[in-house]
Amino acid sequence: MQDSLVKRHRILGIDPGTLLMGYALLDTEGQHTDTLLFDVLDVRKTDDQYARLQKEFFFVQELIEKHHPTCLAIETQFVDKNPQTMIKIVHAQGVAIAAALSKDIPVYEYSPMKIKMAITGNGHSTKQQVADMLVRFLKLDVQVDGNRLSDGTPLDATDALAIAYCHFLQLGLPFSPEHGAKNWTQYAKQRGLVSSSASTPNQQLMAALANRK
Repeated sequence: MQDSLVKRHRILGIDPGTLLMGYALLDTEGQHTDTLLFDVLDVRKTDDQYARLQKEFFFVQELIEKHHPTCLAIETQFVDKNPQTMIKIVHAQGVAIAAALSKDIPVYEYSPMKIKMAITGNGHSTKQQVADMLVRFLKLDVQVDGNRLSDGTPLDATDALAIAYCHFLQLGLPFSPEHGAKNWTQYAKQRGLVSSSASTPNQQLMAALANRK
């Protein structure tokens, strides 16, 4: 992909939702990352579902016009027990993708499991575990407090940041011979983010987070 040949990236991560849309901007250069912002667009006060989609469409366009990202990373469709919920999520994904394409921004899609694997090494991690790992790994000035961050921001914001960081990892930039790491698991163990004493990936993650509190 042409995008992977560029050394500098400004990745716009979008966590699509019909009521809350998470968004994040991650600057990368080589192995260095800088979190520019992560927040949510709250459209719950708008009753009509198509009016909410319109707001999300124009908001993504405004983000692109203001911050000039080099690409959009977005979560792909997931299977939900409620077909109506799934359809609404797909609509939200579509408007975000359309907004990016209208500005000639390349789009990259990642499944929820792939995103979780990229951040925690466990495809079945919870939102809280993903957020906690990002807080520690990216040295964010917040903490995870239940379903929100300590500043009151919903975890949809860290979900969007996870999507952006997942794309960064797919570029292969954090790993190099001088670090002696060939994949995320080796790299995380070197930085003390994964415990090797537990038996399962989820136990390893929980042990690592508990030891670093």
